[in-house]
Amino acid sequence: MGQQLNITETAFAGVYLIESCRFSDERGFFSRWFCKETLQHVLAGSEIRQINHSVNLVKGVTRGLHFQYPPAAEYKLVRCIQGKVFDVVVDLRHGSLTLGQHLSFELNTQNNSMLLIPPGCAHGFQALEDNSQLLYLHTADYQPNYDGGCRVDDPSLKINWPLPIILLSERDASFPLLNKDFNGIVL
Repeated sequence: MGQQLNITETAFAGVYLIESCRFSDERGFFSRWFCKETLQHVLAGSEIRQINHSVNLVKGVTRGLHFQYPPAAEYKLVRCIQGKVFDVVVDLRHGSLTLGQHLSFELNTQNNSMLLIPPGCAHGFQALEDNSQLLYLHTADYQPNYDGGCRVDDPSLKINWPLPIILLSERDASFPLLNKDFNGIVL
């Protein structure tokens, strides 16, 4: 069936948009969502250790911006499996040329894409439709002692969320703002 995952570099080193090719006929379609061999070079030898599912009942629900500190820092593969989301990656890596900058993507069931987020980058999203769902593949086990985050409304990040932010968790609302002296997460 040829190449089933198309990997596209983004403006941030280590962040990739990955499209699953669809093979359609009168029955429907088939697409590959993960292939260890195809993705091993972008995962830098890391193995998938967890798969999580996020259900967001109401459009405008916003989650993030989450990351794990070393030694629990992880790659995340994020795919929208129902609905539509505005997905954001913030580069927090010490020494990165794009430190403190963000990229945004629309992930939905029609574009059949997923996002690879490397260690040291924060991730968040906003549901653009009711009942939007994400599937996450993680290369590390969740360890609450290494949990980190920054605020979705941090003025220094200048994220232009498409909808008003609603139903933000208490935890996400309590993340600190990045201060002017922030020089990144050392990996």
